[in-house]
Amino acid sequence: MLIKDTDFIDQPMLSKGKVRNIYDLGDSLLLVVTDRISAFDVIFDELIPDKGRVLSSISEFWFDFTKDIIPNHVITTDVSKYPMGFDKYKEELQGRSMLVKKAKMLPAECIVRGYLEGSALKEYKASGTVGGIKMPEGMVQGDKLPEPLFTPSTKADEGHDINITYEQLVDLIGEADASALRDASLALYKKVSEYALTKGLILADTKFEFGKIDGVLTVCDEMFTPDSSRFWDAAEYEPGHAQKSFDKQFLREWLETLDWDKTYPAPHLPQEIIDKTAEKYRECYSRITGKEI
Repeated sequence: MLIKDTDFIDQPMLSKGKVRNIYDLGDSLLLVVTDRISAFDVIFDELIPDKGRVLSSISEFWFDFTKDIIPNHVITTDVSKYPMGFDKYKEELQGRSMLVKKAKMLPAECIVRGYLEGSALKEYKASGTVGGIKMPEGMVQGDKLPEPLFTPSTKADEGHDINITYEQLVDLIGEADASALRDASLALYKKVSEYALTKGLILADTKFEFGKIDGVLTVCDEMFTPDSSRFWDAAEYEPGHAQKSFDKQFLREWLETLDWDKTYPAPHLPQEIIDKTAEKYRECYSRITGKEI
């Protein structure tokens, strides 16, 4: 079942993101992951089969896997236990939704980078630094960093997030919360990157969002999904160029071949591109969990 939107739900929506719709259930929130896909901050008309189920199920897997490091906001993913009559949408919501606790979110994206790619590569080429930290000379695209780096950014409601230094994060939220975010982010990255390698995957980088529930630091939102992380095929890893990845990088690379200015409206996605993108998401799920979606 493909889901573009959640019009079938007869309850008011709290907010609608590029991929997820959120409902306010009083003392909790319901997160529903659709099959929408965006690239370069533009949402496409076409849907990616199983994408919503992959993202939600991978997050569920990682929240459970890392609960010894830090609490998370998950209450349940069993639709039959959802309140306010949402259980009647079991067929539509099972596997692509989760009931979560409300949290007071902290105004920062917490990024951990283990390899030289993306905006880190651009910064390195310009200044020889990553997150303002000096790196060895002569590094190339995809190189492993000397150690994983915590490189926070602002959270933007509109447009792109802006990378900031750790010192700027301290100015934004205070030393105690900044150090707690850094320590939790690095601990999460370490545990999951080590596990991913046993599954033939390199976790190049990832991002988190944290909040506080009853004053306790809690990881929220999504976690180690192909939309929030770069997973590479370890068997084909070779620094010096872009790596084989399990996310929408395949779609971005195809879009770069088009005469498109990366503004709305998005170009039409051919069936071949839809199928290959869906295959990337499914393979990431099966590699991580050992199950088929």
